[in-house]
Amino acid sequence: MEQARIQALGDELYQAMLGRKAVAPLTGRGEDITIDDAYHISLRMLERRLADGASIIGKKIGVTSKAVQNMLNVHQPDFGYLTDDMVFNSGEVMPISDRLIAPRAEGEIAFILKKDLTGPGITNADVLAATECVMPCFEIVDSRIQDWKIAIQDTVADNASCGLFVLGDQAVSPRKVDLVTCGMVVEKNGSVLSAGAGAAALGSPVNCVTWLANTLGEFGITLKAGEVILSGSLVPLESVKAGDTMRVDIGGIGSASVRFV
Repeated sequence: MEQARIQALGDELYQAMLGRKAVAPLTGRGEDITIDDAYHISLRMLERRLADGASIIGKKIGVTSKAVQNMLNVHQPDFGYLTDDMVFNSGEVMPISDRLIAPRAEGEIAFILKKDLTGPGITNADVLAATECVMPCFEIVDSRIQDWKIAIQDTVADNASCGLFVLGDQAVSPRKVDLVTCGMVVEKNGSVLSAGAGAAALGSPVNCVTWLANTLGEFGITLKAGEVILSGSLVPLESVKAGDTMRVDIGGIGSASVRFV
């Protein structure tokens, strides 16, 4: 795809984010968009956000669990960038009405790195050695694509459908919790909504971070010390609206909560 067209599509998604107005699927316009094209579209969108003053604080992997893959009809993981204007602390009010278009919440485990990870060739042992701690997290995903009608190229181009995220107020060493069997329970408005385990995300959240490090390494991108890495949902996505409250509890790690306005 020509560079001018990549730039135009990235600008279109950027404007859709600012205006909270979704656009038609990029893959439904009669153009041949490869995943590599989509990645460069997302970089253009990111470039515009950084020019507005945002800073990169991490990366995310998405569409890791079968539950989410089946909901979105996207059957491979994707990746995107996290910026400082996306993050909220547990218990804070999140203004989704002002920021997002069609928000959906998912419970995840966040990794905080203490060492760089540069693929290819990264192993699970490398990921554990590079991780300072893990934390409970809600990612509130959003799509600038109308009605979430996304192919893998659409979500990659749209910064992996990133919206906002909430980090819990507890952190533990990844060596002190079984990240495969740890259980997650998600509550919405005081009632249990869903449950999952670490194994739901590509067999382990560690596998997800390893995949991300190696995939981004192919583009010359490093997961950097100090960054937040969102490892993918362990439960189905849940649509949320102003007035809703949610809480996630992860065995051996802790909890996170959020109220939407």
